[in-house]
Amino acid sequence: MMKTSLSLLLLLLGLSQAQSLVEEESSGDIPEEDDDMDISTMILSSNNGSSEVLLEGDLVLPTTRNAMRCWSKSCLWRKSSNGHVMIPYTVNRAFSSSDKSKIQNAMQSFHQRTCLRFVPRRNQYDFISFENRDGCYSGLGKTGGMQVLSLNRRGCMHHGIIQHEINHALGFQHEQTRSDRDKYVRINWQNIEPRMAYNFHRQNTNNLNTPYDYSSIMHYGKTAFSIQYGKDSITPIPNSRVQIGQRRGMSQTDILRINRLYGC
Repeated sequence: MMKTSLSLLLLLLGLSQAQSLVEEESSGDIPEEDDDMDISTMILSSNNGSSEVLLEGDLVLPTTRNAMRCWSKSCLWRKSSNGHVMIPYTVNRAFSSSDKSKIQNAMQSFHQRTCLRFVPRRNQYDFISFENRDGCYSGLGKTGGMQVLSLNRRGCMHHGIIQHEINHALGFQHEQTRSDRDKYVRINWQNIEPRMAYNFHRQNTNNLNTPYDYSSIMHYGKTAFSIQYGKDSITPIPNSRVQIGQRRGMSQTDILRINRLYGC
């Protein structure tokens, strides 16, 4: 009887240790999500010290054209004869199986509600390469050839952030820089470090006849690029209590814009 009890105790202890090892391996030493942190805070924190020259915190500076006006057909991914917009991609081996699942889930969310289809690259010239580089960033729209979409494993592997960067690769800019933003948000220039003020310049955007969207996955939070902790750089008007900078996932308007831009 004593031998049976001892064997059972050792078995349970072994199972407990094995489970701990599995959980440790799957986590990949990636911090858990902080519910108090908006998407811009997470992205800008991850991009601090990046070797890339980034516009608005996570847009790769174009070297061949002004990507901030990327609304011509050459900057869009092409629609195939079956009505789907096929976007080839590769995923770098540096990502763990858990990371790859998160990337796959983010891409799948576009499949469910738009005509976009992310497909593993074969020999296509234009494609998105998901890579574990020094931050969370992407080019704006289809840039030609291999387009790096960086997702650093230690700060970018969150569903909303992955969607955010994919939206940049599709051609979408930040909500707070759209052409009519001054009707909906106040930019508190006095709370922004002068050398960072360019990140808030309005852009000549194609708003696709959609309303300003405080809940957009592309909207930065209230303290983005703030010169001092607790000071708001962006204030929604007329209701300053409106929440901006969510990172849970695309809003209804985000999805509507994708379908309009790509004729879904």
